[in-house]
Amino acid sequence: MPKGRKTDLNERIQIVLFCLKNDNNYQLTADTYQVSYQQVYQWVKKYDASDETSLQDNRGRNKVVHEQTMEEQLKIELQQLERENERLRTENALLKKLEELEGRRIIS
Repeated sequence: MPKGRKTDLNERIQIVLFCLKNDNNYQLTADTYQVSYQQVYQWVKKYDASDETSLQDNRGRNKVVHEQTMEEQLKIELQQLERENERLRTENALLKKLEELEGRRIIS
């Protein structure tokens, strides 16, 4: 039983339909398509609860700007400004340290 084999949406649909056609025989389906029993079970469960779109892998998907509320957009902008501010603070601290070290070299 391979772990973590990548599948696309069409293959997941094919796997679910195979499982349903074979009276929800998850083990047979898992062995046939070389995916885990648990994954077949989860896909069939999602398919039964909703439809084919529920099998889409949305991990890592960010909302498109028009899907975000004004509050979400402002929160994202604030986070970006905070990161930029932190980067600039770090840059200033490094420059001050560099000036200090160069000043010590001249005196020595």
